[in-house]
Amino acid sequence: EAGMRVVMITGDHIDTTSAIAKELGIVGGALSGIELDQLSQEEFEEKVERVSIYARVNPEHKIRIIQALKKHGHQVAMTGDGVNDAPAIKAADIGIAMGITGTDVTKDAADLILLDDQFLTIISAIEEGRGIYDNVRKFVNFLLSANIAEVITILAGIIFMRKLLLSPAQILFINIVTDGLPAIALGSDPAARNIMKHLPKKYQQSIINLRTWIEIVVFGILMTVALLFLYNNADAKTSIAVVFTGMVVFELVRLIDIRTDYDIKWFSNPLLTISIILSLLLQLAVLHVSSLAKLFEVNPITSLQWVMIAGMSITLVVIMKLLNKPLDVLGKEN
Repeated sequence: EAGMRVVMITGDHIDTTSAIAKELGIVGGALSGIELDQLSQEEFEEKVERVSIYARVNPEHKIRIIQALKKHGHQVAMTGDGVNDAPAIKAADIGIAMGITGTDVTKDAADLILLDDQFLTIISAIEEGRGIYDNVRKFVNFLLSANIAEVITILAGIIFMRKLLLSPAQILFINIVTDGLPAIALGSDPAARNIMKHLPKKYQQSIINLRTWIEIVVFGILMTVALLFLYNNADAKTSIAVVFTGMVVFELVRLIDIRTDYDIKWFSNPLLTISIILSLLLQLAVLHVSSLAKLFEVNPITSLQWVMIAGMSITLVVIMKLLNKPLDVLGKEN
């Protein structure tokens, strides 16, 4: 399901190896070391995709197998414990040595060492690695979405209104509190429930691909339009407070929007939930605590303005979700 294939390589007899492979559910043809010696590298490369069992092999055979699989574009992980496994472990994309039974030579040649010598630990490591990859992508996506949206908004205010819509103190507050706390909490997100059902290709792409860049720019433009719509020239401090609060809320909404693209339960990350609530409470404190309101040069905003911010937030989420389908098609084409 995860797009990975298991190949058994052993020095045992081919009949014994085939019987064990059948019990384990390893499907594919069987090839002995003697038969492998009779094939040229080109002939073997043509056959390697259909062979999953190798018996009576020597260290040179293992390297040939790895090279042939790499020729087909596979990322190859090789496990082993003996001195004779070291060259193949070194030649693989990911060399994995046994921590208990493995020799020092094999461990030195490996990229990873299994401390418990359990094959299933490799699967757990892959799941953990995919989770980290997803969290880095969410983290970068959120921060770039937020910061580019801020830049476009401030630039639009200067161009169209001849005003700086946010003060340096407000921008700093947003970057440290609204962006910083939730972004850090994203790093502790659990792995998506369906993470082991994706093909490895998904985790070999750039962290920020074309699809994500389009999302980031579109969100930045949409948020700018929403904030300019919310701005009212009637009272400077109140108008700025609405833009300030709107930006905080919209960025948190963007965070939730990004996270819903992954198969993760809503409240599975307590740190993230706390950071979002804390960000909103701090924003309310800035609006309603007189000393903070004076420092940030804002007034409390009305219930109607809160309703407008909420309505804009829902609109932003709906538009971004509608954008997902064409972007998915674009992602497949690229």
